[in-house]
Amino acid sequence: MFIVNRGYILVRGKQPFVDWANAQQPEFEVTVDGEPTIYLVEEEFYDEQLLIKENFKRIFFAELDAVSDDESSFPDIKLQVFNDWFNVETGSTVMDTMKGGLNRE
Repeated sequence: MFIVNRGYILVRGKQPFVDWANAQQPEFEVTVDGEPTIYLVEEEFYDEQLLIKENFKRIFFAELDAVSDDESSFPDIKLQVFNDWFNVETGSTVMDTMKGGLNRE
């Protein structure tokens, strides 16, 4: 195993996001206990709230865009709305259990 030089922000939708997502695509049911998304960030951070503040717009947009490409249906991308719509966890240890290299798309 190898340590990857990244930290992470783990994001899981709360009920307002779930409700919005299910209204956009009823055939693809989203639940509050569904799979989270992990965003890799700088490895060393000292202020979790600052880290979230610096990254929430890109993360919020990515989460919305994964459900719908109709930006007119998106809520205001503001920190308070992000906090209302998502549970967030952060961490600074990422372990790679694979032997092969990482790919980026």
